[in-house]
Amino acid sequence: MIRSAIFPGRYIQGKDALDVLGNEIGRFGKKALILCTPYAYENLIFRVKSGIGESIEAFYEKFGGECSDEEIEKVTSSGKSKDVDVIVGIGGGKTLDTAKVAAYNLKLPVVIVPTIASTDAPCSANSVIYYPDGRFKRYFMLPRNPDTVLVDTSVIATAPVRFLVSGMGDALSTKFEAESCREKYADNLSGYKGSITAYELANLCYNILIEYGRIAKASCEADSVTPALEYVVEANTLLSGLGFESGGLAAAHAIHNGLTVLPQTHKFYHGEKVAFGTLVSLFLTDRDEDTIESVYHFCMDVGLPITLEDIGLRNVSDDDLIKVAEASCREDETIHNEPIPVTPGDVLDAIKTADMYGRDHKAGYY
Repeated sequence: MIRSAIFPGRYIQGKDALDVLGNEIGRFGKKALILCTPYAYENLIFRVKSGIGESIEAFYEKFGGECSDEEIEKVTSSGKSKDVDVIVGIGGGKTLDTAKVAAYNLKLPVVIVPTIASTDAPCSANSVIYYPDGRFKRYFMLPRNPDTVLVDTSVIATAPVRFLVSGMGDALSTKFEAESCREKYADNLSGYKGSITAYELANLCYNILIEYGRIAKASCEADSVTPALEYVVEANTLLSGLGFESGGLAAAHAIHNGLTVLPQTHKFYHGEKVAFGTLVSLFLTDRDEDTIESVYHFCMDVGLPITLEDIGLRNVSDDDLIKVAEASCREDETIHNEPIPVTPGDVLDAIKTADMYGRDHKAGYY
């Protein structure tokens, strides 16, 4: 049996890490296309330019809002016309995913600079492609991970708290999906079986969230960098990225993808929907009550969704929920990495049970 684990070329994290951005870009070239989310373009550009210095010729492009084939083509064409030798993505997960695919198209190195810790996208050799209207389209598997990931925790600390919490929701799934893949002997995202390193990193990711999640949220609410915030940012960004990619995906992310078929969910973040998908997976896979209680308690404590209403689906019909369940169970979906056979009917029942259990929690029954 062949096992594998895949990693970014270099991971840098810390307060004021943007100060060394120019050094990191300079390892790959002197001419960079820098794709910025609108927030970064408008609010961080002075810090970015200061960190880059005068040794790098930089061209700045504002991200269009969706990691779609159309946006990727626009960025690819811009990089080609400017004859750059490195792509830099600065922003949230969709901005970073777009930068990664554009760099692949141009056969260039890519430097990833997340401004929020809302997903595990930054470190991965995987981009999630959407239609321009926000519906999930497909995964794009890249041949290698980003060359550098640079995380400035002073930027993360001043971003809206909801982003950090969403990242915890994305990271929360890592342990459970990796465990399912391990039990099923399912392939990870490199096409091989996961390594013991990947599974242990997935467990470490979960343990950090449970121990430090609430403190990290308080730090972010205070616009402050503390050790707890550093730990959770690393869990959200590095450990979750390594865990999902080298451990594997299963039900939680498939249910997230299914939820995107309902437009009411589009205003909610990836990690928020993944968190609810994780809750659904606990019932789908017959997890013990202590585990279910721990996960619900954590979600309530940090403010992650625990009911359908929390992701915009108040009074949703069974007809709509079965659409979610059917999309979650598409032939190519990762839900089939669960160690049990899964049908749309099973998913529908688990969704409704997870929602009821969450409503009971809010009512104080548990």
